[in-house]
Amino acid sequence: MTQPAAHILVVDDVEKNARLLADVLTAKGYRTTKAESGEAALQAIRAEAPDLVLLDVMMPGLDGYAVCRAIRAEERTATLPVVLVTALDPAQERVKGLEAGADDFLNKPVNQAELMARVRSLLRIKAYQDEVLRQRAELAQWNRTLEQRVAEGVAQLERVGRLKRFFSPQLADAIVGGSADDPLKSHRREITVVFLDLRGFTAFTETADPEEVMQVLREYHAAMGRLITEHEGTLERFTGDGIMVFFNDPVPMPDAAPRAVRMALRMQREVARLADGWQRRGYALRMGVGIAMGFATIGAIGFEGRIDYGAIGTVTNLAARLCAEANGGEVLVSQRVVAALGPDFVTEPRGELQLKGFQRPMTVLCVRGESTTA
Repeated sequence: MTQPAAHILVVDDVEKNARLLADVLTAKGYRTTKAESGEAALQAIRAEAPDLVLLDVMMPGLDGYAVCRAIRAEERTATLPVVLVTALDPAQERVKGLEAGADDFLNKPVNQAELMARVRSLLRIKAYQDEVLRQRAELAQWNRTLEQRVAEGVAQLERVGRLKRFFSPQLADAIVGGSADDPLKSHRREITVVFLDLRGFTAFTETADPEEVMQVLREYHAAMGRLITEHEGTLERFTGDGIMVFFNDPVPMPDAAPRAVRMALRMQREVARLADGWQRRGYALRMGVGIAMGFATIGAIGFEGRIDYGAIGTVTNLAARLCAEANGGEVLVSQRVVAALGPDFVTEPRGELQLKGFQRPMTVLCVRGESTTA
């Protein structure tokens, strides 16, 4: 892209002198304007700041020194290159010119070669100064933008933090980030559902103090919640000792079933560790887990003051029924889950069970652990 010609203002009260300098500069490709007095020069500069000023010293009214000082007093023109043109004693005028803020000097009669050398040198310096100012303004804008983005990021983190109290981290991020088309809207998807609860919990609550019950639940929920987050499951709800988690929504994942089973096995090991401490306090608690796979309708459930993200369908009932059949320490799964697991897990048949709410008996298997050859 061609750069526009530099604009040079020639100031001289003798019209012939101003025209001579302007003609020389125009012939070299510069754009020139003329002013016949110091007052006219300042008006021209305020109207359109030039790139350089050739300023005669001896003028009626405002002389060159006064004009130079006025130029330096304005923030907009403080760095504008000024060349004083004088027929007076160069040594004496140079000191006065420097004190007034001049950048360079030319003696009359003006030598054209010297004129062009001075002009090119000062315009080059001005170009550097303009680039520094441009970069400074750009940096200031970046800083303002960065501050705004940081503020927006902090606000978003706060919103995500609040949402994560009610929804899974994945759903909270989807809601705030807008990465999904209304993730709370009801939709249908195949999911893997994990149901778990504690064996012996009802008897425990009947004999233990409420403070002890709450302490056990806090330990249990903290351990299970950590594993749910680690495996990127979606927590549907806590109901006392009962917990429901599902996988493959709102974030699709190709390994939903294996991920769910790995989480369940980790949970059983964690509850076994907790149970040792509970046993020493006189509480016999173990956990049963049921896992099923199938389609469900998923979306926001609740009312204006409280919304949960839930799944409704036969698959949730099946997982709950499998959980109810599981003994302490067992992970029971449906045949469909086993088909999705492949050879990475060790399973054994639990038999044909007649589950409540289902007309026909179902083949149920128990997952014993991960295969050593996986």
